[in-house]
Amino acid sequence: MSTHIDAQKGDIADAVLMPGDPLRAKHIAETFLDHVVRYNTVRNAFGYTGDYKGQRVSVQASGMGIPSISIYANELIQFFGAKKLIRVGTCGGMGKNIHVRDVVIAQAASTDSSIINNTFGNGMYFAPTADFSLLLAAYQAAKKQSIPVKVGNILSEDRFYNDEIDRKKLIDYGILGAEMEAAALYMLAAKFDVQALAVLTISNHIMTGESTSAQEREQSFNDMIKVALETAIAK
Repeated sequence: MSTHIDAQKGDIADAVLMPGDPLRAKHIAETFLDHVVRYNTVRNAFGYTGDYKGQRVSVQASGMGIPSISIYANELIQFFGAKKLIRVGTCGGMGKNIHVRDVVIAQAASTDSSIINNTFGNGMYFAPTADFSLLLAAYQAAKKQSIPVKVGNILSEDRFYNDEIDRKKLIDYGILGAEMEAAALYMLAAKFDVQALAVLTISNHIMTGESTSAQEREQSFNDMIKVALETAIAK
């Protein structure tokens, strides 16, 4: 048992999907997994373990933002031995060729968060990147299921409401979209020598204003989940 996850050793699988929204965690577990057991309700950050195609997979809600996912990633790794952590969540699209409901695999996660500076000190700009074998497995899983995906660099923002960021420049430099967690997940995975990946769905387009409803964000982004689950069980 850890501070924020009320589970015992063995309750959580080696591979863990990490949606931010607890209700998305519930939807994933009830829709895609067999023999589901809920192991966590602390702070309503629901956690579940079940079987996907005969292999154990867990789903743990992480909350919003770098501080929150850092808590859950740390505890999953250090207390429960998680080896594959796959963020599944929404992302605000930014590029010209990005559209609502597109699936994005984050090869890297640029960030304006102080987490890099606080960890490495002034003058060191660590680049949080995905595990290549997970990225390759996700890309191959998407192709096998005929799910179109885009692969590239995203932005993990420290603030949701941020008028100061030069988004046009970020687009010019190839940023596909913005979310709030992946950079921390990638950095912690590097620290503890485990695998991490973010598979995201474009829920809205920051530049054009196109958007989806809250219910769609919770329940209907199933292409992303299918890619993530196949990646979780890939050898």
